[in-house]
Parts: sequence; C-alpha cells; structure tokens
Amino acid sequence: MFETTNTHSKTKPVEMKTQENRTYSQLKVGDKAQVTRLCTVDDLYAFASASGDHNPLNLAAYDGDGDGRPEAVAPALWPAGLVAAVIGNILPGAGTQTRRADLSFHAPVMAGEELTAFVAVTEKREDGDLTCSAEVRRVGDNALILSGTVQVTPPSRHLTFDSVEVPGLIVQRHRHFDALLEKARPLDPMPTAIVAPEEANSLGGALLALENSIITPILVGDPDKITSAATQLGADLSGVEIIEARDHEVAAQRAVGLVVEGKARMLMKGHLHTDVLLRAVLRRENGLRTGRRLSHVFVMDVPGMSRPIMVTDAAVNIAPDLETKADIVQNAIHLAHSIGIEMPKVGVLSAVETINPHLPSSVDAALLSKMAERGQITGGLVDGPLAMDNAVDLNAARTKGITSPVAGVADILVVPNIEAGNMVAKQLTYISHAEAAGVVIGAAAPIILTSRADDDASRLASCAVAALHAIANEGKIHG
Repeated sequence: MFETTNTHSKTKPVEMKTQENRTYSQLKVGDKAQVTRLCTVDDLYAFASASGDHNPLNLAAYDGDGDGRPEAVAPALWPAGLVAAVIGNILPGAGTQTRRADLSFHAPVMAGEELTAFVAVTEKREDGDLTCSAEVRRVGDNALILSGTVQVTPPSRHLTFDSVEVPGLIVQRHRHFDALLEKARPLDPMPTAIVAPEEANSLGGALLALENSIITPILVGDPDKITSAATQLGADLSGVEIIEARDHEVAAQRAVGLVVEGKARMLMKGHLHTDVLLRAVLRRENGLRTGRRLSHVFVMDVPGMSRPIMVTDAAVNIAPDLETKADIVQNAIHLAHSIGIEMPKVGVLSAVETINPHLPSSVDAALLSKMAERGQITGGLVDGPLAMDNAVDLNAARTKGITSPVAGVADILVVPNIEAGNMVAKQLTYISHAEAAGVVIGAAAPIILTSRADDDASRLASCAVAALHAIANEGKIHG
C-alpha cells in the first residue's frame, strides 16, 4: 500500500462559542446541554497525533483487524471527548474541572457518522460538586454510543466571553492522491518509455511505479549509467527492458518512436533536459503532434482542500497568447475528465476579478470565459478574471460580491504565464505542504514530467494521473 504522511490533515475545530458559564448557585437539577459533531477521517488522524495512540484500527489508511478493508473506527475516548466539550464549553462551562467519570461504551463510531453528546445535571452535591448524566447518540438512528455519569467541580466565578477560538490544526495527509492511486491500480500496467533514467531519482520513480503496478517501464538510455543508478538504489533490473541510446537526443527520439509504433503508451522524463524530450515529441515526422499546443498541468493535493487543485501552465509555455491559453484550458479540462471530475470548474487567474484593459491577463481571462460560453472551449465551466483568493475560497468570492459557478470552488487554475504558475505551484508545495503530480498533455500520449526535488508520492501520483489519462483517451488524439 502506498503511504502518505499519516499525521497531517486539516481538522475543523468544534465551534467553541462559549459565551457564559454557570456557577454552583446558578445551576439546578435538570439543567442540560448538548453538542453535535461529525466524526471525520481527519479527526482520527488528529487524535492519533495528539494522544500517541496509533492503533491502525482507528486510521483510514490501514486494515486494523485483518478483514481486508480499512476501518476508521473512532477510539472510545473520541465520543467521550464530546461529553468533555459540553462540560467545558456550555454546562457548567469555562473553569469547570472534571473529577470522576464512569462511562460505558455501547457501539463503535465510524468516520463519517454524526454524533450528539447530551449532559444533564442530576445532583448538586453538598461538597460543591455536581453529578451529571452523559450520553452520546448517533444522529439518524439515535443509537446509543456512550452512557454514564461524570462528577465535576463547577466554576467559582461567573464569566462571560465573546468567543473562545482554538487555532486550526494543519497537518499533512494526501487523501486525493490515495484516491487516484486506487483508481489506477486495477488497470493493466501501462507500457511507458522512460527517457534517460540515468541517475537514481529518475530511475527510482519508474521502478516505484513498476512496484505499484502502475507502469511497465521500458528504459531508453545509456545502459552503463542505468545499471550504475540501479546499483546505487540496490534495485534489480531483471526482466526490465533496456534500449541502448547513449545520446539524449537519440534516446528521446527512440522513446517517441516506441509510442508511434504502439510499443509504449506514455513517456516519462528521466535525467535529460525537458526541451530535448519535447523536440522529439514535436518533430513533424514520426512525432506525437495532435494539432493542439502542449501544456503542463500540476495536479496538486493540498492538505485541507476538499478537492485536488490543478495548476496550468507552470512548465512549458512561457508567455502564452490567447490561442495558446485556449489550448491550455482545453487540455486541462480533458485531464480533469480523466481523473474523474465530470464538469471541471476553471478559474482563469489575474491580479484582479474585474476586466482592466491595462492588465492583459484580465482581458485574456474574460475572452476565454466568453469562448467557453460560445462552445469554443468545451467540457467545463470557465470563468475569469478571478484573483487567487476568490478562485479557491468561497467566502472571499462572496465578500467581493462575485456571482459565479466557478468562483470559490475552482478545480483548475489557469495562470497568466509560466512565472505565475511556477510561483503558485511552489507556494502550494513548500508553504501549504501540497504534493504535486506533473503531466504534459496535448500530444498523442501523456508525458510524465518529474523534478529531481519530487518525492516518491509525487512521482507515483504523476504516473497514476498519466495512466488514467492514457486509458480515458485511448483511441483519441487530443492528448
């Protein structure tokens, strides 16, 4: 099983709008309060990280009981924590200390279930403590999850708060790449020509995808350098086809030839310059031209985002004109279809969300939007110009008063030029801890474009995205 970092995710905190607590004298028997909370997969990772309890039964990436499927069962203390939330936030509220808890657990809680915790005062003790009943029930069928009693010392002073805020927990888990890999694994391994895999990183990415049954690599390059890289990795190349090509231009041409002949269905860049590979792809005779411009797409798994984010073009087209941008948009839409986004929402970025004749990117964005309306770009919803904030954040879009089916929920971000794209992608990677899969499309076969800085997750996801695209477009020529 491919693993991503399992202690990172973004979990929404409970709404802690503690406005007013109650002292012993302000409380009476029968007072009650409740809190409702959805249990998410991310909650379970956050609990494991905070508590140190790494029981695989509680984590969605693992089969914790050997029945062949992952469970994501909440630890018993997770629903108990909801009881604590009622006590600490509402009844009696801020300043309360728990002295004793006698709890019974009746049914497991699974990620995706919504629970309500109920607390009621049942006794005002002579020592100044309270005895409270506690229950947690599942929303929907009202199943009893937890029951018992809790003894607490209520606050000695009456306090009022406007709000109590807890910082959001940002950790890194790449669920969208996990989903893409699960889609790709049942497919037959995709024959892939690896161009000049002559150092450890480029060869290692190909062999990792082979190990995960995503590709069947055909190594095209200098056999001595490839063997040396394998030795450095401790890898066995038995059964892996190697085609000799000691010059990078020759290697690129032979790899493209394998695709033209039908022996390979994808290309993967190894240890050579990108322009050398693309020259071979774009040659007029025995190349992989389709009539559409090539463009690069990053498929990015950003922790905390509910969807993968695609960024284009950050690697091939330096300063695209309107015609090229139309191809860039169409290419990205086709790739989105391939990975399962039926009607991708395309946000065309600029520095502003209004058309400014002095800002060419805003004019291009408006024209691309109109081209989509007129059927010149198909298969997705296109809108622009949009600034970065109101393309990806619904609240930002609403604050600006933007009414659009794309604003705030864009799947695809189309950048004005390669500089902007490079900055957006690297900021998401190095500041927001995203993983990025890189693919060049628009040719007759997808081209996996990885960087020396990419880790295993990015390399494997790049292969999975390209394989899904190759399958989805089998028999088509739009790339």
